[in-house]
Amino acid sequence: MSATPLPPTDTQPHSLLADFSASAFTMGVLASIVGFSSSFAIVLAALAALGATPAQAATGLLAASLAMGLCGVWFALRHRAPISVAWSTPGAALLIGAPVLAGGYNEAIGAFIICALLINVTGLVKPIGEAIKRIPRPLANAMLAGILLPLCLAPFRAAAEMLFAALPIIAAWAIALRVKRLFAVPVALIVFAAVLASGITGAPELAQGARIELFPSLQPIAPIFSLSSIISVALPVYVVTMASQNIPGIAVLAVNGYDVRAGALVRDTGVISLLSAPFGAIPSNLSAIVASMCCGEDVHPDRSRRYWAALIAGLGYILMGLLAGPIAGLLLIAPASLIATVAGLALVPTLLASAGEAFAPAQDREAAGVTFLTAASGITLLGISGAFWGLVAGGLVYWLLNAYRKGAT
Repeated sequence: MSATPLPPTDTQPHSLLADFSASAFTMGVLASIVGFSSSFAIVLAALAALGATPAQAATGLLAASLAMGLCGVWFALRHRAPISVAWSTPGAALLIGAPVLAGGYNEAIGAFIICALLINVTGLVKPIGEAIKRIPRPLANAMLAGILLPLCLAPFRAAAEMLFAALPIIAAWAIALRVKRLFAVPVALIVFAAVLASGITGAPELAQGARIELFPSLQPIAPIFSLSSIISVALPVYVVTMASQNIPGIAVLAVNGYDVRAGALVRDTGVISLLSAPFGAIPSNLSAIVASMCCGEDVHPDRSRRYWAALIAGLGYILMGLLAGPIAGLLLIAPASLIATVAGLALVPTLLASAGEAFAPAQDREAAGVTFLTAASGITLLGISGAFWGLVAGGLVYWLLNAYRKGAT
């Protein structure tokens, strides 16, 4: 079977303005809207679960938006390739179910810094990156699916609790999913805003002294470092970020004919994550979904000019990040169950994709199943969350079964 030919490329050097196209601009704007609106609720829910106040959550959202936006613009200009950067949505999903840290939000900031350092070192030290690649993908996906399962149940629990508020959001998401998958979460967010505006939720007014800041201030937070937060938060977020985001992001670029230095890209996302972590930003990473949008032929027939889509997407992230204050203000006025509804719906595609990849290889289903069930159980052992123990338990089963198969042959 012959390989599918890559899209054409013009080898002649162009100036930045000569490479611009209306189609790249349009796709870049769409990519930034999809990338931001489909997951900002997850990021806010994660920061709130870690103990952030609404003001701190706004700062974290702003810092994360600036980090991935600036990094995306830098990559596009430096490499002239549609290298897209996003925050770690799987990492944020994991954080929603993370155990309560003794040091509160300050300890979470310490875990963010450690995670960023691990990503940076992975890009610098090739053997570490190779070791991460060797983590069986069924187990990494099973761990992520197990973490996401309780979160994806939230919309249906909310429907039982607030039927007339949650049902319109779920219905709008399902209808939009049928018409155009990319717009499902943005449509759900619009209906979510309409439900809040209607007053049927009985959402309380702002408490005395509470206010929504239009422009959050970038104030760093003193980190607290602990072994339990490193094992329960930093390591699991690092693993899912590498396995579910960075490695697929590199693969998308390779499939589309872009020869980039993977180690350097991972290193640079680690650097920007380290700079933004003290402000509450979850890690930045290479994006696979947005990169797929920016790499396609709809952007431009000449793939050497498609980097403009990633550049515009990066600028879009920066602009939307400036609205972090009003967006985070939703935490003050929206019922928690409705916020969880939007976040849960946004995570359903990720859950299905992760579960599908986890259980696809028949020979690894038992190991994936142990990983999935342990991670979904929500257990905390020795101060360490079920996400880590799921990977450990599943890894042991995986090793035992493969050792037995090798011995049998």
